[in-house]
Amino acid sequence: MTKISIIIPMLNEAENIKNLLEHLLEKSTPQNIAEIIVADGGSTDGSQKIVTNFGAVFTERSPIDSDCAPPDIYLINSEKGRAKQMNLGAKAASGDLLYFLHADSFPPKNFDQLLLNEVEKGNLAGCFRLQFKSNHWWLGIASWFTKFNWKACRGGDQSQFITRTLFSEIGGYDETFTIYEDYILINALYTRKEFVVINKKIQTSARLYEIHGVWKLQYHFWMIYIKKWFGASAEDLYKYYNNYINVKK
Repeated sequence: MTKISIIIPMLNEAENIKNLLEHLLEKSTPQNIAEIIVADGGSTDGSQKIVTNFGAVFTERSPIDSDCAPPDIYLINSEKGRAKQMNLGAKAASGDLLYFLHADSFPPKNFDQLLLNEVEKGNLAGCFRLQFKSNHWWLGIASWFTKFNWKACRGGDQSQFITRTLFSEIGGYDETFTIYEDYILINALYTRKEFVVINKKIQTSARLYEIHGVWKLQYHFWMIYIKKWFGASAEDLYKYYNNYINVKK
């Protein structure tokens, strides 16, 4: 039976991580999940303690029937950088299907079965549609476009499922990229024609848009995309991100 390893890169997510872990357990079937791995990049806001306490509480509450018990929740320490954190999580995972999920993104009900259904159809990688937690009209339009299987409409906030075999063949996430690592992997999947968009919505935070303003942040995201299109290095992209977007410096 194919099982899913959920891998969450985390850095100072005390506001979200407990709610996300509760959401994952409530919206999935225990026997489909091998484990939930939270790969921390050096949080200083108490996020780590929240994860370890949460895992301990659910271990104590687990029923005797292992098929009904919630999956184990592990916290692993990593160097900072989502690519490094997610690759380390993948190495620690035991499942045949890897599901990479940002700490502020909440997948739909029965997300686990939706992922397994795609694998059974022969779709080895893909994501969900996106819905921002915002009423801003532009973010509504941007969310609507994510239903199309176009590479330009993809991003890490939509989450990423991929079989362990395919992930290994590609070489995992490119750790030279501190940002944009999601798109590098997605580009490799599109090149192989191995990508499907599941017609269900994952809900993600619009916090960066709220901090910077919708148009200002959208401009900076477009600039990063254009810079990469014209051959900017991973270092150049990170410098731009750090100067104009990063709030976790």
